[in-house]
Amino acid sequence: MRTAIREILNAEGLTVAGEAENGRKCLEFYYRNPVELVLLDITMPVMDGIETLKKLKRMDRNVRVVMCSAMGQDKYIIRSIQLGARDFIVKPFKPERIISAVRKAIG
Repeated sequence: MRTAIREILNAEGLTVAGEAENGRKCLEFYYRNPVELVLLDITMPVMDGIETLKKLKRMDRNVRVVMCSAMGQDKYIIRSIQLGARDFIVKPFKPERIISAVRKAIG
């Protein structure tokens, strides 16, 4: 999924500053490189997206996050928005949806 998203964003002229294979690595990366936007999947090894979102918000209350996950996880969508995610992309996603969510979040 990371590769597909990176390719979609790069094709739109948006720069992907880095990638992390799990929530812990995401936090480590963000600590060293506070980026404009973080895209998080709900389902990740080591630390899930909800826990990562909570910790990112503790680290930087202004962090912009867009979450994504598979259909049928309404409770995660609601929880993510309550925790401060700017948007939620449901997989499978269309490129236009990713671009729209990213542009809205960084707008």
